[in-house]
Amino acid sequence: PAKPAAQSPMKLTALQLLLWHSALWMVQEANPLGPASSLPQSFLLKCLEQVRKVQADGAALQERLCTTHKLCHPEELMLLGHALGIPQPSLSSCSSQALQLTGCLHQLHSGLFLYQGLLKALAGISPELAPTLDVLQLDVTDFAINIWQQMEDLGMAPAVQPTQATMPTFTSAFQRRAGGTLVASNLRSFLEVAHRALRHFAKP
Repeated sequence: PAKPAAQSPMKLTALQLLLWHSALWMVQEANPLGPASSLPQSFLLKCLEQVRKVQADGAALQERLCTTHKLCHPEELMLLGHALGIPQPSLSSCSSQALQLTGCLHQLHSGLFLYQGLLKALAGISPELAPTLDVLQLDVTDFAINIWQQMEDLGMAPAVQPTQATMPTFTSAFQRRAGGTLVASNLRSFLEVAHRALRHFAKP
């Protein structure tokens, strides 16, 4: 009667070993370029500084939309965002569960490129917000260029630059301002994930 109980731990150990080997294989497959230290520290430090700059720009735009136009709660505008067709880029390769160097850099650049288009679509948002929007757009563009140049230096840039997706059409001042609130909020969330990934890549 004691035999099945004695076999159970052995079966469990074998299963754990199999799962461990499977997890190790997945990690190796997900990191074809080796350790994160293959990225220059100067590039990573510049990226982290650009993240902070764009985050501050986005916060400034959100704050001005809140104080000037009472658009203070992006979560209340989510349905409108879906109706307007405001896209959100993926950063699945930069998440802590599936961090992968090449894929993360590609998604980071594609996402920044998408936000360039979204910010351009917000042109005419309002005269008092135009300077804040212009600064945000410029800093997002600089960040995207920095990522692309690094991918080219490492020989991992796509053969062609991405093409811009179809942008939402804002037909009223309110839609532009509501869109600005959502885009700034989404951009800041996007950059939080990017910041965590870049900090991981910066570890020795």
